[in-house]
Amino acid sequence: MNAPDPAAPERITLFDRRHVRRQRGKALSHIVPALVLLTTAIGAVTGQEPLTPVTVLEFVVGAAYLGLMVRELRHLQHHAHHQEKIAWLELAAAGILGLEGYHILHRHHVADQARGVQTFHLLPYLYFLLAVLFVVLAFNSYHINRRRHLHLHAEGFGGRLRLLGRKFQFTWAEVAAVEPSGAADLLVECTDGTRHHLSFAHLHDGPAHRDRLVAQAQQVVGRA
Repeated sequence: MNAPDPAAPERITLFDRRHVRRQRGKALSHIVPALVLLTTAIGAVTGQEPLTPVTVLEFVVGAAYLGLMVRELRHLQHHAHHQEKIAWLELAAAGILGLEGYHILHRHHVADQARGVQTFHLLPYLYFLLAVLFVVLAFNSYHINRRRHLHLHAEGFGGRLRLLGRKFQFTWAEVAAVEPSGAADLLVECTDGTRHHLSFAHLHDGPAHRDRLVAQAQQVVGRA
C-alpha cells in the first residue's frame, strides 16, 4: 500500500458497519402504509370510493414511496455509502405519515359528529409531528452523517468517530507516535506523555481507516 501524501488534505466521511442494514430497514419500514394509500386511491379510480384531491395525492405519494424504495434498495446495493444531499425517501415517508394522520383525524371527526360529542385524539398529531421530523431529516441527514469523519491534513489529524461523540484534534508537533492496537484501534502518544485510545472497530472499513491514519502518522512523525 502506497503511503499517503501528508500534504494532501483528506476528509473522509465514516459510516457505522451496520449502516446498509439500517438503511434497508428504514426503506422497508413504510411499505405497508404506502400500500394502504395505494389501495385507497385505486378504490377511488375504480369507483368504489369518491375521487377527491386527497385520494389523488394518496396515489401520488404511495406510488412515489414505492418507486423511491426500490431506487434506494438498488442504490444501497451498488453505492452503499454515497449519500444525496436531499433524502427523497424521507420526504415520501413524511407524506405517508401526514396523510395517515389526516385519515385518522378525519375518521374520528366523522365519528364525533355522528355521536354529537367532540373529543380530542392525540394519535393524528403524533403522526403530523413524525412527518415534520422526517422532513427535517430529509434535508439534514447528509450533514448529520458527515459529523462522523476522519480529517487528515498537513498540520495533523482530527475527526469524530461517533455521531454524538467528542471531536478529537491533534497536530503533528504534539504527536510522538501513533501505533496500531488490536484489529481496528490505535494509540496516540503525545510529546507531553499523555496517551489517547481511538477505536475504529464499529465503523465500516474501520481497520482500513485506522491503517490509513497510522501510515500517514508514521510517515510524518518519522520525518520529524
